[in-house]
Amino acid sequence: MKFGVIRERKTPPDQRAVLSPGACQKVRSQFPEAEIRVEPSPIRVFKDEEYQKAGIAVSEDMAGCDVLLGVKEVPIEALVAGKKYFFFSHTIKKQPYNRKLLRAILDKGIELYDHEVLTDPKGVRLVAFGRYAGIVGAYNGFRAYGLKYGTFNLPRAQSLPDKLALIEELKKVKLPPVKVLLTGRGRVGSGAREILDGMGMRQVTVAEYLEQEFREPVFCQIDASFYNRRKDGVRGNKADFIANPGQYQSNFYRFARTTDLYIAGHFYGQGAPYLFTRQDAKRPDFRIRVVADVSCDIDGPVACTLRSSTIAEPVYGYDPQTESETDFRKPDAIAVMAVDNLPAELPRDASEGFGSAFVKHIIPAFFNGDADGILERARMTRGGKLTKRYAHLQAYADGLE
Repeated sequence: MKFGVIRERKTPPDQRAVLSPGACQKVRSQFPEAEIRVEPSPIRVFKDEEYQKAGIAVSEDMAGCDVLLGVKEVPIEALVAGKKYFFFSHTIKKQPYNRKLLRAILDKGIELYDHEVLTDPKGVRLVAFGRYAGIVGAYNGFRAYGLKYGTFNLPRAQSLPDKLALIEELKKVKLPPVKVLLTGRGRVGSGAREILDGMGMRQVTVAEYLEQEFREPVFCQIDASFYNRRKDGVRGNKADFIANPGQYQSNFYRFARTTDLYIAGHFYGQGAPYLFTRQDAKRPDFRIRVVADVSCDIDGPVACTLRSSTIAEPVYGYDPQTESETDFRKPDAIAVMAVDNLPAELPRDASEGFGSAFVKHIIPAFFNGDADGILERARMTRGGKLTKRYAHLQAYADGLE
């Protein structure tokens, strides 16, 4: 089996890689029959020389590889017909901007495996960058706070080498007694929590957060059971909410009245209620003035997220009264950080974490006959057609919806 680590070609450039030099070595030590070739790249966070020093071949020739591994979408003109590809295609949710990509994948007879649907038999994702999105998103939230109020100026995350460096910069900052709310306890929420814990911020209970003010910065972490409630008044739980989101309504506003900085790290499912609406944000007791929307659902559950922002320009302002974009430094504006590719700001850490999971959970499937069905569940296309599991994407691929 020959694996090829391809060069990232999407614009803006992404420095991440599925397999680091160390991960490549681990694959070869565990599976001696595996061969790995790395396509040279001038932007990858791991230099070509690092792979060569690890004994991994660096070559422009990917034609002989059986499986090509990438991170972001491969541009249509760079797709090699008939190959097996692994990358985030961003087509699962019928994203309009990638319809042509899926169509090209079918026309070229490519066998596509999307990282997003590499799951265990229970449907739990096996590889993801969510933890690093949470880490960078939380850091960027505090950076946005400093920029809005002009109280401190943290360096950009992408200028720092790793998570520990982010935490060290945050420790230098003297925060006012802000109240920080974090939604979500999954990969994203846990990553953000690493930053809050690392900088030494005190966690308080929901009751304390809602009822008290403090002389120091504090945070509260909640999941869906705290910011949603069943419409019928019956006591719900997270599992019920996931199964029946339409039976719930938002109970988030009680937090909006007492929060200064909100870090949105939750998962938003179709049919679930919005956390807060544009009308909520107009109310005089709506306190939130900085939002780090790591989840970044546009015009969705976090009403002030009008669009995604960029690593180059990560913060914009939302005017609650006009429901439009404005200067985030204005007193009544909500500063919104909604970068949709946050892990790219910490490419080495993110790549090493992702690669470790890929080697542990995915690579063995190529050598054990896919005993757990991991590859089968993630195979979206084959022989110019969508597989049965993804047949519902046909109308989308054909431009009919």
